[in-house]
Amino acid sequence: MDPRLHRGLLAVFRRLPRRVRRAAIGVIGPNFTVGAVSLVEHEGRLLLVQVAYRSRWGAPGGLLNAGEDAEAAARREVLEEAGVRIETLGPPEVVVDPESRRVDIVFRARLGAGVHPADARAASPEITEAAWFDLEHLPALQAETAGALVAVGRRDAQSTPEALPTPR
Repeated sequence: MDPRLHRGLLAVFRRLPRRVRRAAIGVIGPNFTVGAVSLVEHEGRLLLVQVAYRSRWGAPGGLLNAGEDAEAAARREVLEEAGVRIETLGPPEVVVDPESRRVDIVFRARLGAGVHPADARAASPEITEAAWFDLEHLPALQAETAGALVAVGRRDAQSTPEALPTPR
């Protein structure tokens, strides 16, 4: 685009009422969904769920509700999908997938106080199974979960010796 035309269009845009500018950005700007994902660990095992409409296993997670805090969404999603309360550990990792226009906020987590691993179960109609898997022998994973493991493992490898493994 010609630089003079570009500057002229920006000058016009700047004069538009704020609500019109926001509406225009909503129409022409990229829209992303934002989700929270929890990598729930217990004694070298990872909690995964089988979603009814997908063939591979995934970490509990889902979209944030409007105005919802990502950490609260992570806890809510694990409770809704696997029936257990969790505590998040440390800062989240953010994974952006521009192709699918998705942003996942990934939390490492552990079971909440007084919660036993056997309490995990399919707790939602969309979940057919919840199970614990050894970190060294994970089943076929959804791409989003594999990406979350890689991102968190990469970060943790730089800061702690006990990193999650990279999926094979």
